[in-house]
Parts: sequence; structure tokens; C-alpha cells
Amino acid sequence: MFPVLIVLTAIELGSGLVLDTFESVLLRYPSLLVLVPVTIGMAGNLGSILAARLSTAFHLGLLSFDPTDDRLAGNAVATVALAVTVFPLVGAGAWGLQSALGGTRLSLVSVVTIALASGVTLAVLAIAVTTLTTYAAYRFELDPDDVVIPVVTNVCDVLGVLVLFGVVRLLVT
Repeated sequence: MFPVLIVLTAIELGSGLVLDTFESVLLRYPSLLVLVPVTIGMAGNLGSILAARLSTAFHLGLLSFDPTDDRLAGNAVATVALAVTVFPLVGAGAWGLQSALGGTRLSLVSVVTIALASGVTLAVLAIAVTTLTTYAAYRFELDPDDVVIPVVTNVCDVLGVLVLFGVVRLLVT
């Protein structure tokens, strides 16, 4: 696991560098600054939840990596549904918190739209990363419980930063 952890540390450092390049946007729109840690955390959580479900199904012998596998499809749909449910609340909460503290420059609709678009995109990416990582663990005869969650959490954290600022760039700036 040590080489994997070294690579994941480098990936997390890359996330911090990307975050640093958007400092001026974050300072201009404080509501987005509130969204950053929550989006990063939720992205990792989506991937971790799916990874745990896939690992359990794998250990029980219920998971096949066939595209027509109902269990795999059901977990993917549940992940997207969770994102569609939670991310608008995250956006509204970020806007409400910033509104209470003063200084909102984006409307509630804008912040919720940014959060929802980021969340749905992250859910799709988390599904892809988690499925590929679980499959790789299976192919290399590794225990998915030991490998998948650390990889998925770190990769989804980085993707959370990239997707959030990609959506902000498309919708705001």
C-alpha cells in the first residue's frame, strides 16, 4: 500500500495547487468558499459509500462486472440519486451560511445550481472511479476493502475541486 499512498499524496497536493489558482474567484464569491470543503467531502463520501457497497457485494459473490448487472446499476442510480438529493441542500446551506455572515454576491439559485451541477458530475465520476478501482482490485487479487476506499476518496477529493471550479467557470465567470 505504501506506493499507492505516495501517489495519492501527490494527487492531493495537486488538488491544493488547483485550489490555490482559484483564490481570487473564492474571495470574490464567498458562498463558493463555503462550498469548497463540503463539496470535496461529499465527493469523497459518495465514492466511499459506493466503494463499501461494491466491496460488500464482491465479498458476498453477488457482484459481476457485467454492464447488465442489476446490482451494479442499482448502486450507480442510488449514488446519483443521493447526489441529486444532497447537493442542492449543500448549496442552499452554503448560501444561507454566507448570507447570515453577510457578503453574498451570488443568488441562491446560482449557488444551488452550481452545487447541483457539481454534485451530479461528481456522482458520475465517482461511479466510474469506484467501479474501475474495484475491478482493478479484483483483477490484481487485492482486497477491495484495503485498496478501493483510500484510492476513491483521494481521487474524488481532487475531482471535487476540479469539477466545482469547472462548473463555476462555466456558470459564473
